[in-house]
Amino acid sequence: MSYSAKFKDHLAHPRNAGDLPEANIVADKENPVCGDRLRLALVVKDDRIESTRYLAYGCPPTLVCGSVLTELIVGRSVSEARQIRKGDVIDAVGGLPSRKHHAAALAIEALNAALDNVDKH
Repeated sequence: MSYSAKFKDHLAHPRNAGDLPEANIVADKENPVCGDRLRLALVVKDDRIESTRYLAYGCPPTLVCGSVLTELIVGRSVSEARQIRKGDVIDAVGGLPSRKHHAAALAIEALNAALDNVDKH
């Protein structure tokens, strides 16, 4: 399976990459098998994700899934963001080889960890 044009575009032009100093929610996740890491930072106000940034280390699919995830969640309520699943990320990047589904899973793990932190504030 070759990667989609959307995948290649996100790889060449990542969206929302970098630090978010004003973030009030941050979550870090790592895949213990491959070592890929993803940090997701959010600004959540009035139960809505106002802005988000990510930092990723790992294979290209991990970088792309982080980029796509930020596009999927910005502007959504916390409850809407909780509904996003691994398959949604895979679909949003135009598909992934099954051996790379771990990248989408890592993005969702980071999202869920971040949203769990919202509940603690």
